[in-house]
Amino acid sequence: MNAPIISYNLENGVARITLDDGKANVMSETMIKALGQALDQAEQDQAVVLLTGRQGVFSAGFDLPTLRGGGDAAMRMLNGGFALSARLAGLPLPVLVTSPGHALAMGIFLVMAADVRIGVKGAFKYGANEVAIGLPVPYTAVELCRARLLPTVFQRAMMQAEIFQPEAAQEGGFIDRVVEAEQLAEVAEEAAAILAKLDRRAYVATKMRVRAALLESLPAALQKDDADFRSILSRS
Repeated sequence: MNAPIISYNLENGVARITLDDGKANVMSETMIKALGQALDQAEQDQAVVLLTGRQGVFSAGFDLPTLRGGGDAAMRMLNGGFALSARLAGLPLPVLVTSPGHALAMGIFLVMAADVRIGVKGAFKYGANEVAIGLPVPYTAVELCRARLLPTVFQRAMMQAEIFQPEAAQEGGFIDRVVEAEQLAEVAEEAAAILAKLDRRAYVATKMRVRAALLESLPAALQKDDADFRSILSRS
């Protein structure tokens, strides 16, 4: 019997969601569906979301064999992944993401959708490598990154596929804070506890105001991505 690739633990008003496929935490169709179900449960529990990965990696992005295989499976994975990132950006709950390591491509786009983002020191990579492998950065990803990155870093990260190590990622806006790996769990719990104490109604209302421009841009971006993915996959 296969071990679950996502765990969900609710305690003290915090829903701890951990991605762990035993490898690179790729955003396969199965992972995307499981994460969506975990967010459903968090909404039902009205909990602070604390989303994290396995040691050394948050997520390295989409499942490449599925992507290369094309067809309906690739379309479902791509559309599902970006719909999930858009959902996370507008989730009516506080959302904290901790990255215990690498966060690349679809992995970094999920990080960018969070309210609070914490990484760890080390030789870890943050960024979007789409252009480097011959793919245009999806519209939804561009909007998520535009909302969080410094303008100069935004251009380099999107168009030149520049990859950043943790301290530079923090300076550029990919993450808010970098801590020692052994401190991550404790720091995450402290940050989640602070979020849990904030007035929830005021928090969510303010989140929607702060992110109004981003959230208004995402439905059209998702539609453009769907058309773009179909065009790209039809040529592969």
